[in-house]
Amino acid sequence: MITLYHCISARSFRPLWTLEELGLGYDLKVLPFPPRVLARDYLKINPLGTVPAFFDGEMRMTESAAICQYLVAKYGPTPMNVTPEETDFGPFLNWLHFGEATLTFPQAIVLRYGRFESPEKRLPQVAEDYRKWFLARLRAVDAVVSGKPYVCADRFTVADISVGYALMLGEYLQMEEMFPPAVRAYWKKIKGREAFANAMAAQSRAALAQGVSEVPAPAS
Repeated sequence: MITLYHCISARSFRPLWTLEELGLGYDLKVLPFPPRVLARDYLKINPLGTVPAFFDGEMRMTESAAICQYLVAKYGPTPMNVTPEETDFGPFLNWLHFGEATLTFPQAIVLRYGRFESPEKRLPQVAEDYRKWFLARLRAVDAVVSGKPYVCADRFTVADISVGYALMLGEYLQMEEMFPPAVRAYWKKIKGREAFANAMAAQSRAALAQGVSEVPAPAS
């Protein structure tokens, strides 16, 4: 049984979206945000108190992009994976990790110092600097999707899910209007996928059933 520990619209949305794209069965456990404070028992599962925590039987993972790669490698073949024999294998890996390491990281700083810290600890200039940092890094996405439908391999892959989550977070932070036009069009296209809608619905259903607030909490 696959089990995914998740907070509404947090990084764990990446593997949730991937699970829906693959049509795999899973048990979704939705936690209040931040789980390290509001779900202390979760620290026994992930001592960092962050999401995701992902189990496939006894196998455990906690990195969202790595879980996506694991899923398409183990439960393929699927066009959502790019194999070492393909020309775009390197770009695939690069975009898969770019979505987290380069795009999501600065947004986490924006969230912390712009919204989540207590008022006396907020640092508006830091939040603004990292907001600009994120938007500047979108130039790399724009350079690709201005001429291609997806970030690599001319098809939708989990690299698009990794990058797409960063755009989802940017939308939550009210930055979508600042995306370059091609990036905005790309984001509209991939969030229009049926599996994206299914993942959004799945987290809402699970939150309701488990008595967890549906207030989005994209950072973890």
